[in-house]
Amino acid sequence: MIGGTPIASGKPFGQKSSSSSSNTRINGLIMAKKVRVIGGESEQLGVLDTPEALRIAQEQGLDLVEVAPGADPPVCRIMDYGQYKYQQSKRQHEAKKNQKIVLLKEIKMRPRTEEHDFQFKLKHALEFVEEGNKVKVTIMFRGRELSHQELGHKLMARFVESTQDYAQLEASPRMEGRMLTAVLSPKKKTGAEPKVVKPAAAKTEAAPAAAKPASKESAGA
Repeated sequence: MIGGTPIASGKPFGQKSSSSSSNTRINGLIMAKKVRVIGGESEQLGVLDTPEALRIAQEQGLDLVEVAPGADPPVCRIMDYGQYKYQQSKRQHEAKKNQKIVLLKEIKMRPRTEEHDFQFKLKHALEFVEEGNKVKVTIMFRGRELSHQELGHKLMARFVESTQDYAQLEASPRMEGRMLTAVLSPKKKTGAEPKVVKPAAAKTEAAPAAAKPASKESAGA
C-alpha cells in the first residue's frame, strides 16, 4: 500500500516488467521519483510521484511508459504498451514489405567478346535493369590483352551506349588491376507515357429509305 491507496496486483511498483529490446522503460523500470504524465486520452495530468502515476495507469489496465527520459522531470504516457508495440511492428513490417531491394548484378566480358556473346550479355543486363537492379559491367584483360586496353574501352563504350535508353551510368569506366569496370543503374522514369487513344469510328447515318413508286391502281384513281 502506498499513501493509503492499494495498488492493483497486476504490475506492482518496483517489479521489473518485461519491455522490448529497446531501452524504453515502462512501469517498474522507471527510475525517476517524479514524472510528468500524459493520460490515455492525451490529457495532461501534471507532475506526479511515480508510484501515483503507476497506480493511475494500472487502475485503467494500462502501462506507464517513459517517452521522454531526457526531460526534467521525465515525461511518461499512459498507454497499452503491448498494443503500441504491435502497431509499431506492423508499420515496420509494411514499410519493409514496400521497400524495394536493389541488387548489384555483374556482367563479365573479354576485350574480344564475339558478337553473339555481346548481344546475349546485353540482353541479360537490360533484364536486370528492368527489374530495378544495378549492373556492374566488367571487362577482364589477360596476358597481352593489357597492351591493347583500347579494345576493352571501345567495347565498354558500345555496351553503355546500347543501354542508354534504359540505364544511366552511375560509375564511369575505370581500371581496377586487370579489369575495366563500370556500374549502370535504372534510368529514373520522368512519368508515365501518354496512352494513345484511337479515335472512335464515325457513325454513318442511314440514308432515308427511297419512296415506293405509286401503284397503277392509285394512279388511275
